[in-house]
Amino acid sequence: MTALQLLFYICAALLFQLTIGIGLAAWRWRRNVTSPTTLPFEAGAREQTVAWPGLRDFRVLRRQFEDALLTQCSFHLVPVDGVALPPFRAGQFLTFALDIPQPAGGASRAITRCYSVSDAPRPDAYRITVKRVPSPPNRPELPPGIASNHLHDRVQEGDLLRVRAPSGRFFIDAETEVPAVFIAGGIGITPMMSMLGWCLEKQPGRVLHLYYGLRHGGEHAFKASLEALAAQHPALQLNVVYSQPGPGDVLGRDHQHAGYVDVALLRQTLPHDRHAFYICGPPPMMASLIPGLIEWGIAPQDIHHEAFGPASLAPVQAAAGEAATVIATAVDIQFRRSGRTLMWDGQDASLLDFAERHGVAVESGCRSGSCGSCETAILSGTVRYAVKPDHDVAPGRCLLCVGTPSSALVLDA
Repeated sequence: MTALQLLFYICAALLFQLTIGIGLAAWRWRRNVTSPTTLPFEAGAREQTVAWPGLRDFRVLRRQFEDALLTQCSFHLVPVDGVALPPFRAGQFLTFALDIPQPAGGASRAITRCYSVSDAPRPDAYRITVKRVPSPPNRPELPPGIASNHLHDRVQEGDLLRVRAPSGRFFIDAETEVPAVFIAGGIGITPMMSMLGWCLEKQPGRVLHLYYGLRHGGEHAFKASLEALAAQHPALQLNVVYSQPGPGDVLGRDHQHAGYVDVALLRQTLPHDRHAFYICGPPPMMASLIPGLIEWGIAPQDIHHEAFGPASLAPVQAAAGEAATVIATAVDIQFRRSGRTLMWDGQDASLLDFAERHGVAVESGCRSGSCGSCETAILSGTVRYAVKPDHDVAPGRCLLCVGTPSSALVLDA
C-alpha cells in the first residue's frame, strides 16, 4: 500500500465519522424540538409531562409524624407505574379517592378528600401531611375527621392510594420576586412548606417571611426542618407564634412571639415595602387577617388564600364590600335522584352542609370550591356563591360545597 493510498483511507474514515456525528446531532435536535420537555426520574423510567386523567395508583413509601403530639403525619407517595411526575405549582393539592371500611363488616364507603402537597415539586414523589381531626359526636352521618382518622389508623407503608393530579389556584407566583409573606395557622403550614421549598431552590434571593400560628410546641409541625432552613437561608425570616405556650416552651428558642398572628404583629415586624401575602388557616384567622390587611392598605391582588371551607371564604367578600344576596323566605330544594324535597331555611353555610344534615349522600372533597368533587347538575333554579369558586364550574352545574340557593332548586343528586 502506497503512502497516497494510506492517506486516502484515513481521510475517508474521518469523513465517515464526521458524517455520522452530524447526522446524530441533527436527529437529537429534531427530537428535542418535536418532543416536550420532561423531568428526569430514574434510569429506565418512562416519562410524563402533563397531568394524568382520572385516578392514579400511588404507594405509601414512608410515614412520618411531624409534631411532638403525633397528630400530624406525613405520607410519602410514589407512583406505582414508575412514570415521572409532571411539574405542578407549589401550593397546590392532591385529591384522594378513599374507601373507608364501615363498622361491623359493612360495605366500604367511598369519600373524596383533598390534601395540600407539603413538599417542593419533585419528579419522583409527593408528600402530604394530614392532621388527625377528632370526630364530633353531633355529626355522626359524616364526621369531618373520617378521612384523617382512616389515614392515621389504617394506611401503612406499602399500601396503595388512588390520587388525582395536583390542582388548585393557591400557589406561589413564580413570575415575581416581590417579598413573600406566608401566614399559616395549624395544619395550614402544609402548602407553605411546598412554597418555601420551591422559593429557596428557584428564587434563593427572594425575601421570605413565615408567620406560623400555633397553640403550643406540642403541635409545632416541621419544627427542626424550618429552623434548619432559616439557618441555611438568611433571606427566610421565621416568626412562630404560640397562643398558649406550654411549660417547656421557651420564648426566643421555640417561638418568637406569644399571642396570635394578627395585623398588629405584621405591622410591627414587617419592613415597609410591598409584599405578596399567602394565607392558609382556620376560619377565625381568615376572618381577622384578610379584612385587616385590606384595611391596612394591602391591595387585594397581593392577598392570596387557601380556604378550609365555606366559612373561610366569607371574609374575602366582606372585606371587598360585595353585597350578598340572601334569600328572605324559605325555598324548596329537591334532590331528584335521592327522591327528597326539603325546605332550605338558611341554617347551613352551603348546599353540601344542608344535604349532609338531612342525610342526602353527595360526594365532596375540599369543601372550599377548589376540587370540583361535589359538582352537581342543576335541573331547575339558580345557585349563588359568596366568592367565585376556584374550580371552573360547567354551565348548568353548581358546586354544593360553596353554593347556596337563590331560588327554589331541583338538583341531580
